[in-house]
Amino acid sequence: MNNKNQNSGITGAGKLVTSTLGNTVGGLTNTVGGVVGAASRGLGETVTGATGGVGKPLGDGLANVGSGVEGGAASVAKGVKDAGEWKTN
Repeated sequence: MNNKNQNSGITGAGKLVTSTLGNTVGGLTNTVGGVVGAASRGLGETVTGATGGVGKPLGDGLANVGSGVEGGAASVAKGVKDAGEWKTN
């Protein structure tokens, strides 16, 4: 089989559609993860600031959950983008 024209015809059209879809979904996932992460960290800092040492464990926990959600969303977004571009490992 000739691999010279891997991105032509139906395969090329399929890659264009999946790449566009993958990049769109990946970008939205990154955005949502970033917003949730930032909001949770901000809420955590607010709780810590308002309650002092008493609320610090709760504030730190909220901030850490937000960072975890953001990191997880970034990982999912990368996977979606890679799949859309037909990348393997």
